[in-house]
Amino acid sequence: MNQEVQTLVGGLRAVELYYRPVRESQSGNVAFYQSQTRLNTPGLGTLMPENFRDVAEVTNQCVNLFELEVVQAMEAIKKFIERDVGFEWVSVYMPAEYLRDIRAERNLAEFCEKLEVHTNKLCFTLSSKLLEEQDGSASLVMKNLRNRGFHFMLTGFGTDSCPMMKLSEFNVDYVMLSPEITQFLGKSERGDGAVRSMIGFVSELEANAIADGVTSSRQAEQLFEYGCSYCAGPLTGKYIPERFIRRKKDE
Repeated sequence: MNQEVQTLVGGLRAVELYYRPVRESQSGNVAFYQSQTRLNTPGLGTLMPENFRDVAEVTNQCVNLFELEVVQAMEAIKKFIERDVGFEWVSVYMPAEYLRDIRAERNLAEFCEKLEVHTNKLCFTLSSKLLEEQDGSASLVMKNLRNRGFHFMLTGFGTDSCPMMKLSEFNVDYVMLSPEITQFLGKSERGDGAVRSMIGFVSELEANAIADGVTSSRQAEQLFEYGCSYCAGPLTGKYIPERFIRRKKDE
């Protein structure tokens, strides 16, 4: 990560996004597509997010990386629309650093205009590190971007390192619960009650809860009963390249 991010590495895209479906808990239909970035490097091969995000975010490389990612996500959106794939939005990871950039709103608007992608087709995925922001600037930029039609989704919510009450300071549209939360289902009445309470907490903040790590239809049904309308995980589908996502013939 000491070198500048390149567009191509060894003939491959430096940044390659994979996508998994986020489905409605009740119907099972695809609602959104969440992206995951693979980084192709000249010396270390292909890196997964857990291997490069933290390093990138202590440098300005995370900003350059994000702009490569968001352009690729927009290109995928256009292809999905051309293929008549049904979806509300596609997500792309946004570093908290980008929300402190005074050019963020202008740059994203220009990307959308140039690539002819409507703002409401994009959702920016944020890690729980966002909740560590103190000065209010990130919250203001989020508000401005939401006013333009962009969506925001906080991920990893409910882990030990996630300061839950800080969520009230950030207006996000979706909150993806940590897979650890889903694993409490069915173990005890107290565990089920805790999951229900967490979903209720998210709803009280006028956000939509998305359960991650869902492995069975029983879990999806229970989550829907608790007020969680969306789920992701092994039950709903794995991350795959954009070229493999097609409209089902029977739809």
